[in-house]
Amino acid sequence: MALKKYKPVTAGTRWRIGNAYAEITTDTPEKSLLEPQKSTGGRNAQGRRSMRYMGGGNKAKYRIIDFKRNKKNIPAKVASIEYDPNRTAFIALLNYADGEKRYILAPQGLQVGATVTAGDSVAPELGNSLQMKYMPLGTNVHNIEMQPGQGGKLVRSAGTSAQLTNKEEKYAVLKMPSGELRKVLINCYATVGVVSNSDHNLEQAGKAGVNRWKGIRPRNRGVAMNPVDHPMGGGEGRASGGHPRSRTGKYAKGLKTRSKHKGSNKLIIQRRDGSKLAK
Repeated sequence: MALKKYKPVTAGTRWRIGNAYAEITTDTPEKSLLEPQKSTGGRNAQGRRSMRYMGGGNKAKYRIIDFKRNKKNIPAKVASIEYDPNRTAFIALLNYADGEKRYILAPQGLQVGATVTAGDSVAPELGNSLQMKYMPLGTNVHNIEMQPGQGGKLVRSAGTSAQLTNKEEKYAVLKMPSGELRKVLINCYATVGVVSNSDHNLEQAGKAGVNRWKGIRPRNRGVAMNPVDHPMGGGEGRASGGHPRSRTGKYAKGLKTRSKHKGSNKLIIQRRDGSKLAK
């Protein structure tokens, strides 16, 4: 993808690095695959604020994405690559041979006019979805299921991919984007390729207003609050606040929050920091 560096004609554009959207082929979404999306402003059903720092933002409709890829052995032609306001990756509109239209996460390098298919007998090529037992070792995959038929849950954000490193009986061993080595059932579906928009992490907002467009309100620091409002609040002068912690008192750095008895621990071969979980 390409990035766009803005000329400093205003204070907000001086540091702004945006997306040039070179891969996007249309700015008009498919109407039949849109759903209205209501903004909560962080309020619950009683109208009381249950999440802070939320509110405002541009209206956005939800794009219905096919994470399951359960339309098997029917070829689909890529009609367009589009922007999705609800995720960091781009999406691709597929026109199936039987006339149905669906959105999928667009892999890096997928072109308009290309043909993609899902099924057990398809080739492990870019954009195709198949069970991992039919993929060669070393294949980069995304949109990975955790249970067969559940739909893709893992590796869906911009520029990410997992690598198929090994096959062990009923498990495939994947190297996750974090570096974690993890086992996933080998008959789970995954899509071949790297998720599009790989330079997303290099973008720079340039001004606070960009977050307001996204519905994010200014976040107040804990050390600037009173003791009644935050564990790090209060003190004479500019107190450091002590050990960084959340509003509820949970330590922010170093505290392990994962359960030692979590069922999926046995599926993790190596954590992202290189350590192995105690079995």
